Order: sequence, then structure tokens, then C-alpha cells
Amino acid sequence: MFISTTTIRVRYGETDQMGYLYYGNYGLYYEVGRAEAIRELGFTYRELEEQGVMMPVAELNVKYFRPAFYDNLITVKTILKELPKSSKIQFHSELYNEKGELLNVGVTTLVFIDVKTRQKSGLPQVLKERLEPFFN
Repeated sequence: MFISTTTIRVRYGETDQMGYLYYGNYGLYYEVGRAEAIRELGFTYRELEEQGVMMPVAELNVKYFRPAFYDNLITVKTILKELPKSSKIQFHSELYNEKGELLNVGVTTLVFIDVKTRQKSGLPQVLKERLEPFFN
């Protein structure tokens, strides 16, 4: 299992009239978590794209428990529970407030796509090599 954590402070422009983090922005927080998780593995989304691999979102599932508010420091925990065996990869996200209370969970499924052919492809070798130690 691979786990990465990063923090994000809720900005005023991300909130609704009640001061809550707007529900549509949680997906953006998941994206920050995914990007930072890949960075922890030693490369970036941009480098994957330069190597000919895109990763569009195919599915997003979200469950809300508590709100996040303006200026809260949110911990985004990004988890890969299994090494991808097909053209799909699932990132599990958990968001916590400063008290350590679970606010939200989500699962984002992405698909590996070859940039040139626009067809599904398998797990990129560079990503596989970086992830395998976490699953042995």
C-alpha cells in the first residue's frame, strides 16, 4: 500500500456563502493529493505526459461527513491500495481537519491513455518500478 499526505489551506474563494468548502472543490483537493503523491515517487504528471501517457478521470465517488471551512488546514491522505494490473488506477482520498476528524472520502479512478493513439494503455513502466516496493 502506498500512502501520501499533503496539506491544503481552504481559501476564501473556495467557500460558499456559508463559509463551507464548496462541495465541487473536493475533487480539486484530491487532484492536489494525487499530484503530490506522484511527486513523492520522484516524478510529475507532466513527466508522465512527456513520456506519452495521459491519465484522465473515468470515475469519481465522494462521500461527505463534515464540512471544511475557510482557513482550515486540511490534510489530504492519498492511498493506493493495490498496484494497478490493467489500464485503470484507483486513488483513495481521505480529508481530515486540524483536529484529525475525517471530513470526506473519495475514490478517483483514472485510465492510462497513450497520448498518440488515444487508446488505453497499461501501467507505465516508470510508475510500476516506483510503486512495486510498496506492494511486495
